[in-house]
Amino acid sequence: MPRRPRLELPGIPMHVVQRGVNRGAVFIDDSDRRHYLQLLSDGLADGRVVLHAFALMGNHVHLLLTPHEGGASSALMHGLGQNYVAGFNRRHARCGPLWQDRFRSSLVGTDEYLLSVYRYIDLNPVRAGLVADAVDYAWSSARFNLGLGTSKLPLVRHETWLRLGTDGAARHAAYGRFLREATPADELSAIRGHLAQQRVYGSERFQSMVERTLGRNARCRPLGRPRLSTGTGAGDAAAGTPDAGDAGSSARRRELD
Repeated sequence: MPRRPRLELPGIPMHVVQRGVNRGAVFIDDSDRRHYLQLLSDGLADGRVVLHAFALMGNHVHLLLTPHEGGASSALMHGLGQNYVAGFNRRHARCGPLWQDRFRSSLVGTDEYLLSVYRYIDLNPVRAGLVADAVDYAWSSARFNLGLGTSKLPLVRHETWLRLGTDGAARHAAYGRFLREATPADELSAIRGHLAQQRVYGSERFQSMVERTLGRNARCRPLGRPRLSTGTGAGDAAAGTPDAGDAGSSARRRELD
């Protein structure tokens, strides 16, 4: 039975995850990571897709991107996946597939839902126990999004992120406060659930718009709504504190986030 085309619309952000086959490693060392980033940068060069956030984990990759043409995201991931596997197999003297089937994706509403996915991706290494603070992880967009360094990739700040403040300093500070807040357990569950079912993570109105446009179901069971606050509030004392929803999990389990 042929696979149904994934939910994809020009101008609408997508949260993309691609995992290693049998949850195996897709990066052995930093040379692999640099190779992947170079291929991804090359794939973004034509401007058909822009990238907002990323995290390279041991056995999977998170990307937050926006396609400007129909099918552009799928084309990007297909070419990236094939080219990376060919180089990876040569370098490590292996053969066979590296990725677990097709990549998974979820359309994301361009409001607080999008910011929650920004945070989810930038805190992924923290939840995995790889670092105590998101800024200490070299293979994600956290330092760039916090204004603490340049990116290895041509990252483009989404309009939703730009509305965090009137200038760069204000935006970076606001995002830093948001990143330091404890991520609500229902928000983590919602992002994971919509991604697993490859549905639309957004408001009822946004989901209805996607359904009218594509003529397909865009919803899964209710999984909660992100909580966006502009104050420091209660929560983690630092960005590196694991989220409550992950407390007690093993490092390997969190690596699969």
